[in-house]
Amino acid sequence: MENIEDILKKRILVLDGAMGTMLQRYKFQEAHFRGERFKDWPSDLQGNNDLLSLTQPEAVKKIHRKFLEAGADIIETNTFSGTTIAMADYDMEELVYELNYESAKIAKQVAEEFTKKNPSKPRFVAGSIGPTNKTASMSPDVNDPGFRAISFDELRIAYKQQIEALLDGGADILLVETIFDTLNAKAALFAIEEVKDERNIEVPVMVSGTITDASGRTLSGQTAEAFLISISHIPILSVGFNCALGAKQLVPHLEVVSAKSEFAISAHPNAGLPNAFGEYDETPAQMAAQIKEYVEKGLVNIVGGCCGTTPDHIKAIADVVKDYQPRKLLTTA
Repeated sequence: MENIEDILKKRILVLDGAMGTMLQRYKFQEAHFRGERFKDWPSDLQGNNDLLSLTQPEAVKKIHRKFLEAGADIIETNTFSGTTIAMADYDMEELVYELNYESAKIAKQVAEEFTKKNPSKPRFVAGSIGPTNKTASMSPDVNDPGFRAISFDELRIAYKQQIEALLDGGADILLVETIFDTLNAKAALFAIEEVKDERNIEVPVMVSGTITDASGRTLSGQTAEAFLISISHIPILSVGFNCALGAKQLVPHLEVVSAKSEFAISAHPNAGLPNAFGEYDETPAQMAAQIKEYVEKGLVNIVGGCCGTTPDHIKAIADVVKDYQPRKLLTTA
């Protein structure tokens, strides 16, 4: 199979949309999350979407299929909260390896199915590595600014376990995403480098930050350029942004990283900004029109969707980008 680095030079790759949005459509209740295996689990499990890879694998499989049918080249594993740190909310730390392994395996099976049907359009699996629910560079307690809820080392160990399981399950790419604290991301990237060294392998790595508001900064206070500089010492496939903002609001931040980075640039924005009910109203046509600006300006190499995006959004995006050349990769002098 042609490798992703070569394909990126020829065309814009399409990432899938929101797994969470699609799972919500099933309206799964507590019993669905538990399944037979976890029916006596002492904690509430509703909301633990990663667990559905074990208790509702057919639903997860179906969602991957829909995104691939819509034209996605890359699908993300259902592992956004797949660390011991995030799983502690459900007392499920011991299941972390299995959750990541099974999620990657499900995605890989579906991706291979589609690649087999059309070998000229290979499909890839990106192991989704979320930010966890703790931050390493800021205090959660306004009265104690020096306090930290988690250390770099604790994050590194947790991420390493997730990374090993994702690779064992068949992930082709590792995607460190929705980064609101670059120190957390550095722990994940450090863990990736450790695993690569130990296994003597190369793995394409995508890094995607999140600009949290109109200030144009990440939650831990970095501008787009500062974020880029902070992670540029690591050999990565792509850098970009996802979540928090709609496609329109991301343009100036993509312009900054596109102009200054030798890496491929990715973007998977939300379907607009959330409304008063926390729902996303931007239609596939509206979102595709915004994405068109990215490709007309030559800003991106990989594009997809985050919160609120469905297979219809991804299809509309795929239809737009197929007629455009990818952003030219900068080379260092």
